[in-house]
Amino acid sequence: MKPSLTRALAAACLVAATSVPAWSADDTLANDYPTQARVDYVFGCMAANGETHDAMERCSCSVDVIASILPYDDYVKAETILSMRQGVGQQAGMFHAVKQFDDMVANLRRTQAEAEIRCFK
Repeated sequence: MKPSLTRALAAACLVAATSVPAWSADDTLANDYPTQARVDYVFGCMAANGETHDAMERCSCSVDVIASILPYDDYVKAETILSMRQGVGQQAGMFHAVKQFDDMVANLRRTQAEAEIRCFK
């Protein structure tokens, strides 16, 4: 791995880990995403938007916006539906034919659009 990419990925991990507010075992955070999910998002976002410090900051912002709007369980469900739709055959078709799945994906897309407006414009 390139040294600059390694530094960027390490920085992304640090930003993702520190962007979550501190909380105690007695607190509950609405819509809190696990650190691993935030880092996975930032890695994918950086792959699509350039592996620069600026991209890392914008991608970290983006996942924070998404987490502030969309509960984590809804995010996982929508991402799973999108993943399954990429397949072929009857199983993939099943994920295209359900209106409820369309609504879940549309909600994710609206949230992503809001994150893009806030972080990439």
